Amino acid sequence: MTSTAAGIVHLTERQPQVSGADMVAALVPPPQFDDATFESYRADPAYPSQQEAKDTLMAFAGVGQPAARGGLFRRAKKGPELKPGVYLDGGFGVGKTHLLASIYHAVPARRKYFGSFIEYTALVGALGYQNTVELFRGADLLCIDEFELDDPGDTMVMTRLLGELVSGGTRMAATSNTPPNALGEGRFAAQDFLREIHAMSANFQTLRIDGTDYRHRAVDGHAAVLPDSEYERALAADAAKSVVSDDAFPALIEHLARVHPSRYIRLIEGLSAIGLRDVGELDDQSAALRFVAFIDRAYDAQIPIRATGVSLDLVFGDEMLAGGYRKKYLRAISRLVALTHD
Repeated sequence: MTSTAAGIVHLTERQPQVSGADMVAALVPPPQFDDATFESYRADPAYPSQQEAKDTLMAFAGVGQPAARGGLFRRAKKGPELKPGVYLDGGFGVGKTHLLASIYHAVPARRKYFGSFIEYTALVGALGYQNTVELFRGADLLCIDEFELDDPGDTMVMTRLLGELVSGGTRMAATSNTPPNALGEGRFAAQDFLREIHAMSANFQTLRIDGTDYRHRAVDGHAAVLPDSEYERALAADAAKSVVSDDAFPALIEHLARVHPSRYIRLIEGLSAIGLRDVGELDDQSAALRFVAFIDRAYDAQIPIRATGVSLDLVFGDEMLAGGYRKKYLRAISRLVALTHD
């Protein structure tokens, strides 16, 4: 997709297309984590689990290993055996994605991939299951960000895929806000799926990372809301030097239903800011989950949001926040607060 150097566009008029090859090429860390390293991850001394996780992940990535003592041929003391996968569990904004990207950059592998859970499942949908297996077969490392199993079909597909790849020697690193043994609980109860989830969890060493959400440390607890006149001035100022979007919130929500989530990254391509007018509370769960996926892509690209109407951290109602997708909505709220204060 090409765009002009400056001006206002409307996301509702964009119809992005993404090929399987494009999707594979995009399996790298988001731009904000291009330079992420273990050294640049600053563990909070108030939460020792952060440093402990960092040390374990450095060992998993094969960096920072102490040299063997006692001579050239003295065998080094053998450490605990590492599982083929590591799983970072923790709240929002404690640096899980930073650490995941650090693993990706540190592992000196020729074939390694980094993507969100939805990107991998979308790739299966685009290429077919067996073609996806063949694509990743023999890969050295798969990094999976926000590994959440909300859909029984996706659960089965990803569990099968990981099982085949692990048996072939592929190592995996994943992040989530839920420990592996709890994935899926409260969302669907079929024993077959629970059995699959528990089998998958045996391949992962779980690392708990505690801490406070760094995205909220410098801002208040609500997303910024602009008066109409200020919104227009801010967008005009942005549009004078770069490309920005301007859409009515209800119209964008309708448009997201017509665009596959795997294409959301192309939907916002080339933007320096996203404008949303007349924001209101969402009353449809499917629409809310699509908006979460959209915000994930905007956050990955670090595109600030200007908005009018209801504060964006209030678009998910109490009923939604009390349901099975609570963690997804809370993560989105955390990101919305950060993006509107950029």
